[in-house]
Amino acid sequence: MGTTSPFKDQSLSITKRLLPWTLYALLPIALLRLYFYPLPFPTSPETELPNSTPITIISHSSLSASAPSSPEKEQTYETPCDYFDGKWIRDKRGPLYNGTTCGTIKEGQNCIAHGRPDSGYLYWRWKPSQCRLPRFEPQTFLQLISNKHIAFVGDSMARNQLESLLCMLTTASTPNLVYRNGEDNKFRKWHFPSHNVSVSLYWSPFLVQGVEKSNSGPNHNKLYLDHVDERWARDMDQMDLIVLSIGHWFLHPAVYYDGSSVLGCHYCPGLNHTEIGFYDVLRKALRTTLNTIIDRRGGKGYGTDIIVTTFSPAHFEGEWDKAGACPKTKPYRKEDKQLEGMDADMRKIEIEEVEEAKTKANNFGGIIRLEALDVTKLALLRPDGHPGPYMYPFPFANGHQERVQNDCVHWCLPGPIDTWNEIFLEFMKKWGEHPRTEE
Repeated sequence: MGTTSPFKDQSLSITKRLLPWTLYALLPIALLRLYFYPLPFPTSPETELPNSTPITIISHSSLSASAPSSPEKEQTYETPCDYFDGKWIRDKRGPLYNGTTCGTIKEGQNCIAHGRPDSGYLYWRWKPSQCRLPRFEPQTFLQLISNKHIAFVGDSMARNQLESLLCMLTTASTPNLVYRNGEDNKFRKWHFPSHNVSVSLYWSPFLVQGVEKSNSGPNHNKLYLDHVDERWARDMDQMDLIVLSIGHWFLHPAVYYDGSSVLGCHYCPGLNHTEIGFYDVLRKALRTTLNTIIDRRGGKGYGTDIIVTTFSPAHFEGEWDKAGACPKTKPYRKEDKQLEGMDADMRKIEIEEVEEAKTKANNFGGIIRLEALDVTKLALLRPDGHPGPYMYPFPFANGHQERVQNDCVHWCLPGPIDTWNEIFLEFMKKWGEHPRTEE
């Protein structure tokens, strides 16, 4: 029988001992190789991974027709966002502020503080159909308007929008009330020292010169359609951005003048005037206002930005002083409510006048910029956002009341009207990317 060499046994023993250590040494090397040079996965060119989204590079400037295209850096350009075509979707985050944290809310719009029992109306967000509307960024807004003066001019809807904006800005910086005047504080001014920003409110429900009806005078308004209301217009040279909001006061009985001549009236029984309705009057008042701003500011070479907030529909479903006048607790679906009738006509006039004014403003080399803040459809879909009976504190504290006043015109704060200012901020961003020549 043969014998086994001791050297061979020793070699096998060493090999057995070294083999595990060799594997331990090779494993990290293999892992590093896979990390830096991963194995290719076979995929079908027609198949996208679940939830994948094509990446689009968005530009706010149009491409020149003569500019050569670069195959290495191919970009797709989107048209400007249409913020006004969309739907309301649920939003768990809720508003930026509440009736306790904001001290500038008009009593009649502080719905939660007045005992409104439901809060679902606070948790909806406007989603445009083809683009994204970012959440309001108060610091961004303040930075964009640093060292400037914004004036809200118009009726109580202008005030409603102003107070919404103040509440959202106050979450980032505290303003000082530096001026107040008039019944019900109809003329006010705040200053944000952090950014040297002034925000003002001017009561002017017709924008043009007018005499409002009163208990001691005629039961109709008087409108002088050829002159702007100087209560706000005399301060025009100090305004960098003007937000105009009118509409509802034109529905009231009124007599209309051009100079000293009577043009006609709206709902004026007993007066020997021609009934001419209010649509043409709204158009004339807005045209006079926009033309005056353009002529005064543009004629002096001063830049001004102008926003016209379009008509915001009411949602009365019954008598204004009866319980249940606007009882809805959630938005309409887009397909359930169509914009029509007076709401559509008022909006159409305002949009057309803004477009006409843009043409006139072009004569001044781009220093006057205008946009329509087209909120009519957004507002139409939110019957749940009004104070209703909670325009007064705890209206049902003593049980159910058959007769109770309702506000189905203005908006709770916080509420849907905060969205108006989110879109407003997007306009500001766009203007910030393309400063006017004088800046």
